[in-house]
Amino acid sequence: MLKSIAIFFMEESMRHDPPVPATLGADIRAVRKSRGLTLSELAARLGRSVGWLSQVERDLSQPSVTDLRHIAAALDTTVSLLFGQAPAPAHEAGHIVRAASRRPVGNRDAGLIEELLSPDLTDDFEMVHSTFLPHSRIGERVTRPTQELGYLISGRLDLVISGRRFTIHPGDSFRIRNEPFEWINPYDEPAVAIWVIAPPVY
Repeated sequence: MLKSIAIFFMEESMRHDPPVPATLGADIRAVRKSRGLTLSELAARLGRSVGWLSQVERDLSQPSVTDLRHIAAALDTTVSLLFGQAPAPAHEAGHIVRAASRRPVGNRDAGLIEELLSPDLTDDFEMVHSTFLPHSRIGERVTRPTQELGYLISGRLDLVISGRRFTIHPGDSFRIRNEPFEWINPYDEPAVAIWVIAPPVY
């Protein structure tokens, strides 16, 4: 009986592809899909063939730095997001993100420093380490087709969600569901939060 159960679970595991470590091509594909773009649409934006882009996404062709800049611009993201992660040891790739190897994401102009905590961009969600500098605020109200959860580690942060203002303290958490929101840090110390977004936006 035990032998038949073991064989059943072994056969079930063989029906699914083993997890593949994330690569540059996989990240480009994940961002493209999160933007709702087809392979043809992105290729048209780049002025390149669908075949070339398909090879890039399957890591059969290595894009140049110029290509990466064009791809990032077409996807409304940054080159550092696509190519800003320090290489991980083979046995950690796809599983572990060391503090010194986090990928920078977003735009720091508003006083928000964001780093990707997820190993890559291929999950149904992304986890971000967010630092809100003192006396900073987002430039405009944001509405995204996402579900977002946050947990404040340190400092204080003001959130305006659907017109209601909340002050978040360390240990507090919050949720935003496709609602207009903005953040403000009017305080003298930085606020640090862990932010989970589904689907990914970076």
